[in-house]
Formats: sequence, C-alpha cells, structure tokens
Amino acid sequence: MIRADIISTIGRDCLTSNIENDEFSYPKAYSQASLTFTPIRNRSGRAFEKLDIRFVNDNVTVLVETKQNFHTGLDDAKEQLSAYVEYEKALTGNRIIAILANTTNDDVMVWRGVVSDGDFMPKETALRTINEYVDFYTSKINDKEKVMQNTYKLNELLHRHSIPEKLRSQFVGTCLLALKNGLDYSTPTLTPAQIRTRIKEVLESLLNSDINKAEKLALLNRNVLDDQYVRQMNIAAFREILTFIETNILPFINDKSTSGQDLLNLFFVTFNKYVGKSDKNQAFTPDHITDFMAKVVGVNKRSVVLDPCCGSGSFLVRAMTQALDDCATAAEQEKVKKKQIFGIEFDENIYGLATTNMLIHSDGNSNIRRGSCFALADWIKEAKPNAVLMNPPYNGQRIHLPEKYVKTWPKDKKEDPSKGFYFVKYIAELLNSENITATLAVLLPVACAIGTSGEIARIKEEILKENTLKAVFTLPNEIFYPGASASACCMVFEIGKKHEDNPFTFFGYYKDDGFKKKKNLGRVEQIDIDTGKSRWIEIEQKWLDAYKRNEVNDGFSAVQKVSGTDEWLCEAYMKTDYSKLTEQDFQNTINEYLAYLVKEGFVYESND
Repeated sequence: MIRADIISTIGRDCLTSNIENDEFSYPKAYSQASLTFTPIRNRSGRAFEKLDIRFVNDNVTVLVETKQNFHTGLDDAKEQLSAYVEYEKALTGNRIIAILANTTNDDVMVWRGVVSDGDFMPKETALRTINEYVDFYTSKINDKEKVMQNTYKLNELLHRHSIPEKLRSQFVGTCLLALKNGLDYSTPTLTPAQIRTRIKEVLESLLNSDINKAEKLALLNRNVLDDQYVRQMNIAAFREILTFIETNILPFINDKSTSGQDLLNLFFVTFNKYVGKSDKNQAFTPDHITDFMAKVVGVNKRSVVLDPCCGSGSFLVRAMTQALDDCATAAEQEKVKKKQIFGIEFDENIYGLATTNMLIHSDGNSNIRRGSCFALADWIKEAKPNAVLMNPPYNGQRIHLPEKYVKTWPKDKKEDPSKGFYFVKYIAELLNSENITATLAVLLPVACAIGTSGEIARIKEEILKENTLKAVFTLPNEIFYPGASASACCMVFEIGKKHEDNPFTFFGYYKDDGFKKKKNLGRVEQIDIDTGKSRWIEIEQKWLDAYKRNEVNDGFSAVQKVSGTDEWLCEAYMKTDYSKLTEQDFQNTINEYLAYLVKEGFVYESND
C-alpha cells in the first residue's frame, strides 16, 4: 500500500508531521517541548529518529513505519518501531497503536500498546480508520449489553445442568480461561474426565512460573474441577456448556483492548449476582467504578497497587490495565505484572476467582495471596504500595477482624461497627509506620461519611491525625445492584500527609453515572442520543475534571474544611441548583427518606 493510501485510510485530518518530506522528527518534537532527546540505537549503532507517518486523535497516537517488505528483517523493523513507541510515550503519554506496513502489498502488523508478543493483534490484517483505533481503548456499549444477556442465558443453562450458584462463577471462569488458551474438546470420544484433565493441563502451563503454583492448582482442582457437581456432569452437558461459553462469551473477551477488559469484568460482576444472594457481606464493584477510582489515584506504570480485600480482582485488573497502557516497553509491562500488582483475599472461592481473572488478563496473578490482610502486615510493608484501591466488607464478622479490635465491640455486636472503616485505619497505620506515602481510594457505606459519633467518628478522627481526606464522592443509589443493597461513597485519602496541613476537601455529588436498571440485566450503560456514544465516558471525564480542579458547582460539587466530627458528604455543603429541581425530585427525596427510615427500623410514635 502506497503512502497516500495509508494516510487516506487512517485519516488525513489527524496526520501530523514536522519536517518537509512529511516524516515526523522526534528530535525536533522534543526540542519544541523543551525535552532532552536521547536516541535509541540498534546493534550496529544506527539511531532511530524519524517516523514515517504519525496520526493523533483523542489521546491516541497511531505510529506507522513503512517498509518495502518488513517480513525481511522483521526483528530490526520491530526494534525500530519499538523505539518510536518509547519516544511517543515520553513526549505525549498517549495510548499507542503501532503499525508496520508494506508498500509493495497490503500486509500490516498491528500492536496495541508496546511492540511485544503480548500486545500483538494477529487478527488485525488490514488498516482501519483513526476512530476505529481509538475504539480499541474505549468501551463498546452494545457488546457489553450483549454479553450481559448471554451471561443471563448461561446462568439458566448451568441451572439446568445442576451446577450450584456458589460454584458457577469460578467454574465458568476456569472454562473460559482454558478455552482462551487453546482447550480442545472437539474429539468425539472424549469423556468428561478427559476434558477435566485437559483443563488441568492448560492451568498448569499458565501457572508454570508462579511461585504459588501448587497452592493455586490445588485450589482450582479441589473447588472446581473435582467438585462433585462438575464430576457428575455427562459429556453432552459438558460439551453444551463449553460450546456456549466459546460461542457466546469468549468472542467478547479481548485482553488486548480496553473494551475487552471492561467486558470481562462485566461478565464476573453480572454473574456474581447469582452468588451468595444471602451474603450481604459481598458487594462486587462495578467495572466502571473501578476504572474511575483507578484514575482518581492516578495509576500509571510507576504505581505499586494494593487491594487488601481484592474479591474477584476487579480493582487489580483495572489497575493493571491502566498501568500497562502507560508503559513504553515490554520490559516495563513485565515489571508491572510481576512486581507492582498486589492483592489479598480471605474467602477461598473468591480468591480462586481473582487468580483466574488475572490469568485471563495475561498473568499479573503472582502477587495475589489468600488470607487476611491483618495477618499479612509484613508482606504489605515489603510491597511498599503507593496506590491502594479497596472495597472492604461492610459487615465483617468477628472472625474477619483482629482480636484487639473485636474486644472493643459490645458483647452483643456480631458485625463490624465501623462498617469496613477499620480496614482503612489499619492500612493507613501500616503504611505510616513505614513512612510509605500513598493515595488510597475506598468504597464505604454512606453511613461512614454521615457518622459524627461513636466508633465511626473515632476512626475518622484517628485517620486524620496522620492522613489527609482529599475527596469524598457520593455515588449513585444501588451502585451494587443487583447484588448488595448498600448506598456507597468513595473516599480518597493521602496517606502520610496530615490533614491539618492541607485541610480543604473536595466533595462530589456524583449520583448520575448514566446507567439505568434493566430487568434481568442489572444496571446497564446508556447511549447519548445526540452523540451515539456511551453517556458514562463523558460523565466520567466530568467527574474527574471537577475533582482535579476542585471545582465548586451548585448541585454537583463543593470544597469544604472538615474534621473527624463533621459529615463527609457533598449534600451537607453544596448549594442547591434550584433551576433544575422538579416536583418529581421532591417526591423521590421523600420516598428515599421513608425507605431509609423503614430500613433502619425507625418507628413513628404519635403523642395522641
């Protein structure tokens, strides 16, 4: 394909050049940006400086290096293109699509991110438009709703074949992982036992370099493949389930695109609504909220991320995705996966789910530990996290918390009186003891923000002695629907920085995330009629911009100086935008208040 056709296909409007023959000179670009340019050289000493074709749109840069035939000397061509990716990352920080293109035919090779085997996209055999390449990094709403529908159908299929609810997520995740990595179940004479053996072999190969391999294999075997309900399935049922997953779930899973990451987390969150309906202690975080929180704490390739209550691993997956997108080389990506993602999960079954989730996303599971964060203090200190993302249990039982804390509870108290806040206090004190500075974002019940007395107020005051409350976001009602019913807020702390030194806190009334409840599907992303895009994409940017700029907007955000004895919610400090109030708003508020009174057990007593 000639140069003019390449430019026409991708999009001339987004073409950038800075020298006469339309190439892009990185030394010149660095000079204009007041940056120091250090050339990367190949083995013979040749410096790579000028890229053939460069396109930029919406924080995504498409780099195209043309050759007569890149198949001849492919390693050298990849080395050259990799250098340009590294330059671009340092220059703009943009997300990258890197392309090798032949000028003698239409052959192309495409990488999303860095030029490595992990980011290579083998199915991309023809050039696309710049907008399509931008879509590699954005969510595709129709696909999301489709996978939710397919997950609902899969649940019915598993129910029909007597797979119990508590087993379903881990069983489907294990099958999905095996299928993604080449499981062949097509031989007509295979028995269920032989299929299970093949799945085990795939798992063993994936965990080959993992230091906790034996433990994880034993767990997946015991809790999934050796479970009596799985073992009793006949071959027809096993094939039907695998075929459904391969046909209706696997096509949506693409760990080389952000949309694929979103869809996989959406799959786990949607499916987990069928797990432990009676267990109000488990509230799985929606993927779009994990994305928002990871951006709030500024996760990048230098972040060392900890989730001390990681559940199915949604925060870890999202953090790893954002960190990998910031990397410029395969070596940086490998470092993120192996040394910068840390998670802890107490529940054995959910721990297995987290391991599977991270494996589906091309490793990153090595530093997930099973146990209690209270028993792994030394391990956390050794990790030295500078970014903490967490959604602790809101109704922790006595067995889940340290004895020294449990002893302070009233004798008749069965659940954590802090509603999960104690986890934040513990992690903050742990990091402070090692002089580790970090940004911590946590999901907690609104009751933790409202509390101005008792255990919650005491914890709030203690946290602020050594740490700053940077922001609190009031999140949409029923954010965990159709799972837990808790109303939640997101608190952001700067660990190791005393609140009194920077006392102003940003408060956001972030009630509208552009999602609506839909029967049998949960909360579903909505499309903007005018733009045809997901409403959440624009809403998330609005949320982030207001937070970063400390904006004060009536009915939306406020900035206030608070202490541990104050309410930590935007509703207490923002001004009302009366121009937007309707009669329905008033009715909704009354309904919500009455529902709250009923839920909390308040009884009206007449004086008559």
